[in-house]
Amino acid sequence: MAVDGPRAGADVPIAPEERSLLVPSLSTRAQLDEVERLAINAARLWAMRGAVLRRDDLLAESFVKELHRRMFGGVWRGAGRYRTAEAGGGWEARRIPGGVRMFLDDAEGWIRFSTYTVPEAAVRLHHRLIAIRPWSSGNGRHARLLADIVVASHREEPLTWGSGSDPAGSGLASSLYMDAIRAADAGDIAPLLEFARS
Repeated sequence: MAVDGPRAGADVPIAPEERSLLVPSLSTRAQLDEVERLAINAARLWAMRGAVLRRDDLLAESFVKELHRRMFGGVWRGAGRYRTAEAGGGWEARRIPGGVRMFLDDAEGWIRFSTYTVPEAAVRLHHRLIAIRPWSSGNGRHARLLADIVVASHREEPLTWGSGSDPAGSGLASSLYMDAIRAADAGDIAPLLEFARS
């Protein structure tokens, strides 16, 4: 499920300013979607290996950056590095490193002290990371994969991120996800927790 930005239409051209940030030479949104999908799948295969899931730094800033670099390094210039430009809806760029570290520490504490179940801690971390928007591209996809990794590392039932809510592929899952994010932004995490498990 790619819900980070507009992804409609196979022949929609990539804007010149966006194209300048790409590693490969691509012309259309469909080409970009496919290249990103392949890169993310490769990163997921790497991340779900036992050797990675047993690492003790899954909630460290270095791992978060490594994961983003593995997901988007062959696609976007600057993958694995926090954005330096301001983004609508995200935190000020200068506050990103401290915010990411704080939220990773929070998640580690939630899990260590059983404040929340592991899946709930992972979903809450996901929500906090997308509120910051630390990356120029791929914030939602990165935060979802990180949550999946945290859950898998504790041998919990995988999160589904709404895969059961839209069997016809009509885009309903993306709409439900965005509604759940808005509810979480307003202080009600329940719809996002439900979506992550549906």
